[in-house]
Amino acid sequence: MSNPIADPLVEVPDFSPTSELVRIVATRAGAVTVIMHRPERKNAFNADLISALSEAFETLRGAEGVRVVFLRGEGGTFSAGADLDWMRAAVDRSESDNREDAFAMAHMLKQLWDLPALTVALVEGGAFGGGAGMAAACDLAIATAEAKFSFSEVKLGLIPATVSPYVVAAVGPRAARGLFATGQLFDADHALRIGLISEVVADAQALAAAQARISAEILACAPGAVADAKRLVSDVYAREIDHGLMEETAKRIAQARVSGEGQEGVRAFLERRKPDWAPGAD
Repeated sequence: MSNPIADPLVEVPDFSPTSELVRIVATRAGAVTVIMHRPERKNAFNADLISALSEAFETLRGAEGVRVVFLRGEGGTFSAGADLDWMRAAVDRSESDNREDAFAMAHMLKQLWDLPALTVALVEGGAFGGGAGMAAACDLAIATAEAKFSFSEVKLGLIPATVSPYVVAAVGPRAARGLFATGQLFDADHALRIGLISEVVADAQALAAAQARISAEILACAPGAVADAKRLVSDVYAREIDHGLMEETAKRIAQARVSGEGQEGVRAFLERRKPDWAPGAD
């Protein structure tokens, strides 16, 4: 498939989801934004939104030319977490039905986590429950100074189960225990201190500027190397640094050095030119 991402801020027909609850728009060549589109419910999750996000992530995973995927909510709120009507219906379902329902959320988060392109959450307003979990599942998360976060499930007698792998990976077990057990509301500065987000900006305008900056930065990076670098972190995290791991990492860099991207990147550097994946390359 040829790369359809060219014009700024236009919907991309080749990537258009079948649901109106999610929009995919191009921000510049190689960059797309996935927009949760339930502003009347503050982009709260229900089965339909989860399904639409799964479809979007599956489409983007196999798409040619996608270098960075931004995720945001329509209407000034990232996501209010679980939809009240969805929660109300869950009370009357069996454990088996609830398991199937919850697995759809778990699967959608894993699809986001597994995207080969860089993923960046753009957080405004609130990011609660599953919304905060989606921010944790992205490679980077940038929030405006007024953004608020919470994992408040315990206040309803529940637990943040499906988001927990991503939150624990982002903030560590001790911080996660405190956040999960208290359900406390916290601000963007605290989220930055514990590692849930990567950067705090002043307002929506600064958030748009950060998005443009990251879009430009990622285009200087080899797309295959970006995907491999993300996979490398998952594969080496928390492993003992033994002979086997040293052999594995040595093999990976050797493979990278003889790959097409590795050869092109080093040659371009030595020849003082841009590599062929970068804008403006000859």
